[in-house]
Amino acid sequence: MKKIKKHKGELTIAMFPKKTLGVLGGMGPLASAEFMTLLAKLAPAECDQEHPKVILLSWPQIPDRTKAILRGGEDPSPYLLEGLRKLAAWGADLLAIPCNTAHYFIDRMEADLPKPLIHIVEATLEETKRRTSGGAWLLATSGTIKTELYQKHAQRMGVQLLLPEKSSQEQIQNCIELVKKNDLRGAGSLLKDILFSLSRERDLPFIAACTEIPLAFKAIGKEGLMISSLDALALKCISVIYDQKSLCS
Repeated sequence: MKKIKKHKGELTIAMFPKKTLGVLGGMGPLASAEFMTLLAKLAPAECDQEHPKVILLSWPQIPDRTKAILRGGEDPSPYLLEGLRKLAAWGADLLAIPCNTAHYFIDRMEADLPKPLIHIVEATLEETKRRTSGGAWLLATSGTIKTELYQKHAQRMGVQLLLPEKSSQEQIQNCIELVKKNDLRGAGSLLKDILFSLSRERDLPFIAACTEIPLAFKAIGKEGLMISSLDALALKCISVIYDQKSLCS
């Protein structure tokens, strides 16, 4: 995990947040909490006042995104838009949603967004391009895989993705659900089997394209193997908040 640096030679450059970030979280709660921790760790701050101003709306009752895609569950779009509008009304200058699958619905209502949104998929694929040129395994919800959310953005951005076979994808979905149940030990154990199986097929990095998956990696101490969508989103948000957009290129 890299951090934006604020030191230049012997001098310390004072960096103050220039924008207020609105975070629509709760999808799931552990992932949102980890995202808030990352914002604090990545900020180029040496005192409270230099940390970013963040407005968090944690709303776990937003209908399940994967169920809506795979099984005709309730459409979360009205809830997502309502949450983002609340954040804008409360003073957010830009928005973020630490949930990958939610961005399938966000992409369909882009014109209705009240403020600019930092797109987790684009941020993650940008980080993937920086980290590897030989492709990466895509670990995501079954809903994200079905919508081809990552595949479409990856094709546009020139990133090669490998998709797990059906049996492995079912294990990945189970791993995600275990994290949502707060069973990090069980999720980590299952993730070990997934990583071993996929690595035997192709030894490539893993894109943690669901915000629960980095928590499973963390549980088994294998963070170095993944390209985390949580890390990528947090770093991109920090770069924009502090008006350091060049650091994202």
